Amino acid sequence: MFDENGWKKLIQLSADKVNVRTDSRAVEAGDIFVAIPGPVRDGADFIPQAVANGAKYILTCSEADGCGAEIVRHPDPAEALGELARAYFKTAEHKLKVVGITGTNGKTTLTYLIEHLLSSAGMKVGVLGTVAYRWPGFEKEAALTTPDCWQVHSLMAQMEAAGVDVAVMEVSSHALHQKRVAGVDFDCAVLTNVTQDHLDYHGDMETYFQAKSLLFKSCPVEGKRAVINYDDPFGKRLLEEYSPATGFGLGDTFESKADLLHGEMVSCTGNGLHLKMTYKGQSWELDSDLIGRHNGSNLLAAQGVGLHFGLGPEDMKSFSSFHGVPGRLERVRNDKGLNIFVDYAHTPDALQNVISTLKDLDFKRVITIFGCGGDRDRTKRPIMGRAVCELTDVAVMTSDNPRTEDPDTILDDIRPGLSACTEVIEEVDRAKAIRKAVETMNAEDVLLIAGKGHETYQVVGTTKYPFSDAEEVIKAIREIYG
Repeated sequence: MFDENGWKKLIQLSADKVNVRTDSRAVEAGDIFVAIPGPVRDGADFIPQAVANGAKYILTCSEADGCGAEIVRHPDPAEALGELARAYFKTAEHKLKVVGITGTNGKTTLTYLIEHLLSSAGMKVGVLGTVAYRWPGFEKEAALTTPDCWQVHSLMAQMEAAGVDVAVMEVSSHALHQKRVAGVDFDCAVLTNVTQDHLDYHGDMETYFQAKSLLFKSCPVEGKRAVINYDDPFGKRLLEEYSPATGFGLGDTFESKADLLHGEMVSCTGNGLHLKMTYKGQSWELDSDLIGRHNGSNLLAAQGVGLHFGLGPEDMKSFSSFHGVPGRLERVRNDKGLNIFVDYAHTPDALQNVISTLKDLDFKRVITIFGCGGDRDRTKRPIMGRAVCELTDVAVMTSDNPRTEDPDTILDDIRPGLSACTEVIEEVDRAKAIRKAVETMNAEDVLLIAGKGHETYQVVGTTKYPFSDAEEVIKAIREIYG
């Protein structure tokens, strides 16, 4: 099954800058085509097209006829692609340090926090995340939370050439399972939390957790530091399985082989929060404009990474100049004094966290606009409804990104979770739903528009249409108030 001599040849060819492709349509004369088995189609099905386009070498785990191309068999083409990328981009020779962040919620906020902390300490930082791929002098809108394996290595090589010291990368469970970070040497791995999401792909919570765990268990680097949330049950379990590790949390400490970074929420108001930290006999405090317990946890995680890179309590004070993340409890400023926030929360746990945060700020009513994405986990839809219903005064059910599903059918799936709500507004058109919500509120209320956050589009069918929750708010206020 494994053609060792052929494999060594491909590694050398890749190091010599022979192009490697996984899309048969992009193949040119002399290229290496890697046929990766996928959840829908097997890359081996496209070998004839790759050969027709000029592929000279085919790497596959299947029994295939090369039709004139040289066949090299490898048991795991996805893993092999990472090794070919390492050879092509000289990734193993990079001085660049890499931080990988996985978890259901908080990944994007954490990339911004780490970027701010390390940059304030004089480091040059690059980010690969949900919003953008960026470093000083470069920014590109992100297509995926974690790009494909070849692009990951390409972007890291560009960072290395630009003199970036640390790359901070969001690593999704899909990316880990599909080995999109194969060949990447992580110096630090972070787990924020594990709550229900993507069960349409993973099947159950244990399988989902095991996918997240791959960042710690299957990306081995000697001395790689883990930074793990011990307030999360899955995190606490992983913390006891992995070493070396720093556990962080706002809950009570416990006996552990890991180093524990404990945070105490001294205060949390609409103006921000004040945290007190203890770690290895040291203690320090910081102020932040961020609000909510979940952001207290995010700040702890960022500090855990900072400690790994040799920063100390004085460096942590830089968080006082950090003012927030696009689409993460982002206030929509307006001249009518209305309290309106947009947030990316699209899981039951994330919704509960963000609504609870706003409910604790003594607004008269909490109004929540939300929906569920199409072609995604249907089982979480009524759970999302219940999460909103338990904490909000007015629930506004609408479309998120319906994709190829009927938007009304998605609302039908959510509706059972809203049965105990005091007041429900149903409007499948998201722009109209935002207007209706704005019309019902006054200066003493708070409106949360959840699910899309920073996104500047809505996916209907297979088309992305321009759409921004924040822009629709401003448009609605102008139409209502003139």
